[in-house]
Amino acid sequence: MNKKPKIHKSAKIYDNVFVLGNSVIKKNTIIYPGTTILNSIIEENCTIKSSHIENCVIKKNCSIGPFAHIKQNSFIFENCRIGNFVEIKNSSIGKHTKIAHLSYVGDAQIGDFVNIGCGVVCCNYNGKTKSKTVIGNHSFIGSNCNLIAPINIAESTFIAAGTTLTKNTTKNDFVIGRSKEVIKPNLAQKYLKEESVCQNFLEPTE
Repeated sequence: MNKKPKIHKSAKIYDNVFVLGNSVIKKNTIIYPGTTILNSIIEENCTIKSSHIENCVIKKNCSIGPFAHIKQNSFIFENCRIGNFVEIKNSSIGKHTKIAHLSYVGDAQIGDFVNIGCGVVCCNYNGKTKSKTVIGNHSFIGSNCNLIAPINIAESTFIAAGTTLTKNTTKNDFVIGRSKEVIKPNLAQKYLKEESVCQNFLEPTE
């Protein structure tokens, strides 16, 4: 026998929303169009925008989406911000943590008050096995970082943008792992034509 979702009378559900399976929507939650929720619990005062949520728990006061994908045994604690085009799989996200956009978090345990920048990837799969990423409380992960699991990032670690991290950290570490850029004046002329490719593209043709 199929279970019927439970939706609190104070929850606001817009058109084009699918609440399926044994899902529970608690009071004062708002679910905007384009959202699918399957076998998941959404607690009080959450906002869900155009996202797919499957087999997970979203605790109270969270903001999800637009276009987030949260699935497979994920647990989002209170007051989190999970933004656009973020995918979370088999992970726990601590209180007041922000993952604002364009990141992948898989097989991870993330602490409280963590900031995950744009384009961060938990590299959890080596082609044969999946490994875990652990990030401690109050850590900052800059944009475009690759976290190569298994890895343990201690609390209050700052990882600079563009870093690929392969080693564990200790409390209060500052990590920067990008190559030093080299600027060679006027060398671009060797590679660029007098009329650029972009200019030719933009000019109208007869």
